[in-house]
Amino acid sequence: MVEDVEFTSYYGRPIVKAPPWGDEISLYLFLGGLAGGSSLLGLGAQFSDRPGLRIATRFTAITATGIGGAALVADLGRPERFLNMMRVFKVSSPMSMGTWILSGFGVGSGILAAIEVDRLTGEKLLPLGPLRAVLHAFETPAALESALFATPLAAYTGALLGDTAVPTWNAAGRNGLSYVFVSSAAVAAGGAAMALVSVREAGPARLFALGGAAGEMIAMDQMKKRMHPAEVDPMEEGEPGHKLHRAEKLLIAGAIGTAVAEVGARVFAKKLGGGWKTRTALRALSVVSGAALAAASAYTRFGVLEAGIESTKDPRHVVEPQHARLAERRARGIVDDSITTGV
Repeated sequence: MVEDVEFTSYYGRPIVKAPPWGDEISLYLFLGGLAGGSSLLGLGAQFSDRPGLRIATRFTAITATGIGGAALVADLGRPERFLNMMRVFKVSSPMSMGTWILSGFGVGSGILAAIEVDRLTGEKLLPLGPLRAVLHAFETPAALESALFATPLAAYTGALLGDTAVPTWNAAGRNGLSYVFVSSAAVAAGGAAMALVSVREAGPARLFALGGAAGEMIAMDQMKKRMHPAEVDPMEEGEPGHKLHRAEKLLIAGAIGTAVAEVGARVFAKKLGGGWKTRTALRALSVVSGAALAAASAYTRFGVLEAGIESTKDPRHVVEPQHARLAERRARGIVDDSITTGV
């Protein structure tokens, strides 16, 4: 009898070296999605005349962009490294594209934030003089430009992780991680807006969050089904698994609370707003549900990042999927390439 094969590596070292990414990158992944989703909500709020939602989402977008950019620079170690990445424009590199996407998004979001600050201070704080009219004339172009970069900002990080040799990230990237991240961005932005905006104006945010929640659950489920079990294991076990399970629970709870808040808002809108107790209860439910959704999105990003790092520690996560793919190619009759022949 042959004993069960135990996958090992030279001197007990990992086959794939783990990337030196920590919580700063996890935070950047979350805030990038939050910023992108908030920008889209802000554009809709501008065109649907919801000033409270417009202001909240624009400030959320620029704040998330600023903090997320700072987290990225902190991980790089030196600020000039970020500037060095802008010396080239390489379509085949998710990191190069991501640098330009973040920069382009930041320009539009910065202009919109400046416009909102100018309005809120009665056009007195910023010493713009004759340039004030020029600044405000750029509102719609800046909103459209920011929205143009919003979805790529939320999605490219999935392609960035998938472009590595890290087993779980690579497999997830091939099988729809970007769809998970885009849906998660909608969840985060919708949840944050629900917590910051009145129930009356937060209708689009609730629908945005509910759509994102449904999309994330479907995309995550389909992604895992297409991955090899050894690649999924780090997402189900240990601390990364705990984070992703926590994200799922918060997502479901937040979605249920959001759905109840949406129904309540529609019902009581027909009754001229309902009583103050009802409005207070709906507002509290909206805040709690929104916070749960935002936390779910954050746990998703942190869990996925940590699962990838965990997958580099056990050779089984690298070797078993490779053997399965090799057997699959041979079963399809592909026996004459470098993968199946080894030459």
